[in-house]
Amino acid sequence: MDRFFRLKENGSNVRTEIMAGITTFMAMAYVLVINPNILTAFGKTGMEWYPVFLATALAAGIFTIAMGLFVNFPVALAPGMGLNAYFATVVVSTASTNNPITWQMALTAVFISGIIFIILTITRLRQMLLVAIPDGIKHAITVGIGLFITIVGLKNTGLMTIAAETVNDIPKGQFTPLKGFETVIELGSFKSPDVIMALIGLVLISILMVLRVRGAILFGILGTTIIALLMGYVDLSSLNNPQTPWIPDLGQLNFWEFDFAGIMGVGIVSVIVTFTFVEMFDTFGTLVGTANRAGIMKNKEEGNKRVGKAMFVDAFAVSGGAMLGTSTVTAYVESSAGVAEGGRTGLTSLTTGILFILALFFAPIIALIPGSATGAALIVVGVLMMQAVRDIDFQDLVIGIPAFLTITFMPFTYSIANGISLGIVGYVVLAVISQLSSRVEKKHSIHWLMWVLFVLVIARYVFIGVSG
Repeated sequence: MDRFFRLKENGSNVRTEIMAGITTFMAMAYVLVINPNILTAFGKTGMEWYPVFLATALAAGIFTIAMGLFVNFPVALAPGMGLNAYFATVVVSTASTNNPITWQMALTAVFISGIIFIILTITRLRQMLLVAIPDGIKHAITVGIGLFITIVGLKNTGLMTIAAETVNDIPKGQFTPLKGFETVIELGSFKSPDVIMALIGLVLISILMVLRVRGAILFGILGTTIIALLMGYVDLSSLNNPQTPWIPDLGQLNFWEFDFAGIMGVGIVSVIVTFTFVEMFDTFGTLVGTANRAGIMKNKEEGNKRVGKAMFVDAFAVSGGAMLGTSTVTAYVESSAGVAEGGRTGLTSLTTGILFILALFFAPIIALIPGSATGAALIVVGVLMMQAVRDIDFQDLVIGIPAFLTITFMPFTYSIANGISLGIVGYVVLAVISQLSSRVEKKHSIHWLMWVLFVLVIARYVFIGVSG
């Protein structure tokens, strides 16, 4: 064990690594609850809860173990927050259109994005793109996704409602744009049990996080569930429900449920680009940040090699997760919780991965957890992602304006793709102005790949368009 994971060389031991792995699992186990709820969108996407739960646990377990065994890296992987919400949003928002994107098509898009990811990693274009995008825009993407996740949490819990008073009738089951004066965003009713439990969950998770309790989000979800159970808001039928068996029923797994023919007839290109683009930045930041905290980057050459290997595992995890039936699998920033506990090697990841596999035997208990509890957790996850705003220089308007557009257009247009697109276009335009004008002291360079992205974004809106 010591020789395989090089424990002494990394200043660690078996006990420390195992405890670090347990800590990482506790910090991110909420994904077992939240991901099935988001991808099913409470029955609106056509996916079923248990198959998504199976895919979530298996994907997190298999690829986190792979990260530990093949890279010796203390990072865990699981379906990413934000991209799973985007996945569900694409399916639901197009359901009533002439060319709906089914969940099978969306999984196909994730699978293809994983293949692209593998190619980008092999050719090192992935690293070049990360250099091309200004840091301020990268941080803005993180913040924007955080607000997007918050909106999802507010909607799912009923804390945010939309009041409509329209001039014309609104047809049922059809996407209908409304004018600003026709809609008002309001606070949900405090008479609703979901709203009450969401507020309780939000307070409980916030207190635990302020007290720096390890696994605060998970414990907050569990605590809210217990309170809901005592108040009679939880249905106990799942404990004896054959649809959520105690013994894992892998026959229900949505394995290789792809629709390659179907994606040819819908506007799927922008969806694939979004999955690839967002995951690329999310993973890079997590891997490098975790490596720095674990002291792996002290030896820069060795650190870069391990991060490079980790990127390969992460790339294969994207397509592998889609094969199992879940949205984009990515490296989790919660891995830093295990690193803070002393995790330095792949034994930490191996421990975390094994715990995710064991979670397959607790589906009935996990199914008890109400959506209001996971919705409250989403809001808090939004808070954590919002912290990246401190790294954006809003005084430099060439960065500040595109960053602001990225952050605001994601939640307010309910589209991650729109936010990233406007950020790229805004930066290129303003950077060109800064170069041409003598009134601008600070000149901003534009990487050639930014011009490629600029053209692709313009082409997307001109030829593909946007809706919803």
